[in-house]
Amino acid sequence: MRDLLVIAAYAAVGAAVVGLLGAAALRQLRNRSVALSLAVVAVVAVCAMLAGTLSVAWAMFLSEHDLGVVTTVCAIAAAVSLGVALLLGRTVVAGSRALAAAARAFGDGDAFAAPPGAPTAELAELGRVLAATSAKLDASRERERALEASRRELVAWISHDLRTPLAGLRAMTEALEDGIAADPGRYHRQIRAEVERLSGMVGDLFELSRIQAGVLALSPARMSVYDLVGDAIAGADPLAAEHGVRLVGERVERIPIEVDGREMTRVLANLLANAIRRTPADGTVAVSALRDAASGSVVVSVTDGCGGIPPADLPRVFDTGWRGSGARTPPAGAGLGLAIVRGIVEAHHGRAAVHNVPGGCRFEVVLPPATPLPGGL
Repeated sequence: MRDLLVIAAYAAVGAAVVGLLGAAALRQLRNRSVALSLAVVAVVAVCAMLAGTLSVAWAMFLSEHDLGVVTTVCAIAAAVSLGVALLLGRTVVAGSRALAAAARAFGDGDAFAAPPGAPTAELAELGRVLAATSAKLDASRERERALEASRRELVAWISHDLRTPLAGLRAMTEALEDGIAADPGRYHRQIRAEVERLSGMVGDLFELSRIQAGVLALSPARMSVYDLVGDAIAGADPLAAEHGVRLVGERVERIPIEVDGREMTRVLANLLANAIRRTPADGTVAVSALRDAASGSVVVSVTDGCGGIPPADLPRVFDTGWRGSGARTPPAGAGLGLAIVRGIVEAHHGRAAVHNVPGGCRFEVVLPPATPLPGGL
């Protein structure tokens, strides 16, 4: 047992010396090719074995013949190990260079395509991660392009909508200044109406900017969706009467929800105003509020008689600035109402949707259920 411990000690000392030298060499070569590092590792492994063997041979006073045999065997093992390490290193370097070339093309704006036949599992995993990242960036670029297009469209539409009332306001004020207005009272009423409409557009722009900047501050409170819908219908009644549209509440349940009453009232007001303006005279706009049996969510819907939305336009209905074809008249607003609806609803962790129904379309606001009160209420 004592001889075995002595042999192990001599072998450990010889291998440790070679190992330390190898570690120092790897540190010096840390910025060089991986093939060179693998070659150093192979040489260190064989040299450590040879150093341990020579130390033991020296301690045991082996014959020169036996020492030569051992040295020859270690040299052959070193040559084979070095060849295998260099072959593996070249394979890894080739795979790494192919992955780097694909990553450079990806950085230049092209889609990432992982090179086939990755030499190691780590490089294969890195290729999969880069491919997934490329897909996410492509989707992000697509959203950015769509957002930029909607912004340009919004600027064009708002410029159009601002130019017309401002020109009218200038003409009316000049007529009043020159004393040529036949009915000054009518001019004053018209000026006030235009100023209120412009103030509404500015308010919508401010609200949308807060939503898109993520600084919309909500103050949720527990309330009944029945009361919320009732207040919204009451507020929209004058507009419905002006357009000759019947405004009715159908199947409005007394369901508790936790929402910001002010912001959610704005959501329903925008949906009702949009529905009333799109529905022809003698048409009907119906509002309902029901609980979804499957998810427990609260679904508030507004159904109009607009005749339906073209299927190609349905995905864009809630985009900023969208107003549909033939909707660029001043009463249509700046096309911000539905974008504000989606932003406020999503801030409440809900979702807004639209789909066609016979004779019109239905806008739906899906809100999460209220947290149960203590005692199961």
